[in-house]
Amino acid sequence: MELKIITSIDVLQAEQWNAIAGTGNPFLRFEFLAALERNGCTGEQFGWLPRHLVAFDDHRQLVGAVPLYLKDNSYGEFVFDHSWADAYQRAGLAYYPKAVVAVPYTPATGPRILTSDTADSAAIANQLIQLAKEWSRSENLSSLHWLFTGEDDTQRLEDAGFMLRLGCQFHWHNQGYRDFEDYLSGFNSRKRKKVRRERRYVQEANISIQVVHGHEATDPELEIMHDFYRTTFENKWGQPTLSLGFFREIAVTMGEQLVFIIARSEQRIVAGAICFRSDDALYGRHWGCYEDYHSLHFETCYYQGIDYCIKHGLKLFEPGAQGEHKISRGFLPTPTWSAHWIRHEGFRDIISRFLGRETDAMRDYITELSTHSPFRQSKVA
Repeated sequence: MELKIITSIDVLQAEQWNAIAGTGNPFLRFEFLAALERNGCTGEQFGWLPRHLVAFDDHRQLVGAVPLYLKDNSYGEFVFDHSWADAYQRAGLAYYPKAVVAVPYTPATGPRILTSDTADSAAIANQLIQLAKEWSRSENLSSLHWLFTGEDDTQRLEDAGFMLRLGCQFHWHNQGYRDFEDYLSGFNSRKRKKVRRERRYVQEANISIQVVHGHEATDPELEIMHDFYRTTFENKWGQPTLSLGFFREIAVTMGEQLVFIIARSEQRIVAGAICFRSDDALYGRHWGCYEDYHSLHFETCYYQGIDYCIKHGLKLFEPGAQGEHKISRGFLPTPTWSAHWIRHEGFRDIISRFLGRETDAMRDYITELSTHSPFRQSKVA
């Protein structure tokens, strides 16, 4: 087996990468990661330098891969380690650069170690983990972080000596609902009335909602949806990293998995949400508006997404990171995981003890939030 580190995913063919990543998960598709690189969303400007790990068998077939990036900041990760960086700085040490295994700007749980179904996946995964650690050491990086890992990868990384970090998001689970009213029937009376009232506000404002997939969108619609994304980040002192070129490219290459929820008033687009879908899940990513309407954010970002999942038989809706307000609308607290290797022995011990305390606190937090479920009988994920 040959293990390599490549500085651009375009070194490979889409068929090679997708043969092991599949095309069901939009964020792990070659088309998604390549569009980020080709359109300047990753690279030196934003401090996401591709250093993808790949494994080839004796027949030069790709049998393993890891989307790894060299980072000189912590922006766009959603697993916050700024306090760790501050502690390094106070100690006179450099926290950056570091290595991150993740999908840039995407807090969605999924596989991070991609392996061929026809090969010894466990052996390949272990070799890729070891390569990531050895490369991080050779580059004198402070640390190596695997973000939003799926269950199998989380266990592999823990077995390999990585420290686990527990987080929390708010997810919606489809219990085989017939329609939105069937879903609401499980709510307690007060919360059910609140949701109906919020949806009614939008209807009374004569707002129409349309779902448009990427390959169906016109270029003016793509421009407006990107403008929503850009202005929302700029208005909140964030940095918009996804370019219009990125959206134009994926609208062509993977448009069936790009989902726009577009709100119109008198045929004018006034708000919209940008989502992605996999074979069994919907992922809410970005939102923006030109005009404020009562409850339109909830309708566009949450209720229309739930409607979409019910209609298309999707099992899961992840509306994005954070947001305790999502609980009252049926998005329940759900654990997320990341795994961390710290090169400095002293800081490794300190961070390990911190993570132990944080994990206990996070478990208590999830338990407490679960008591606020809107369902008559709690349905904690």
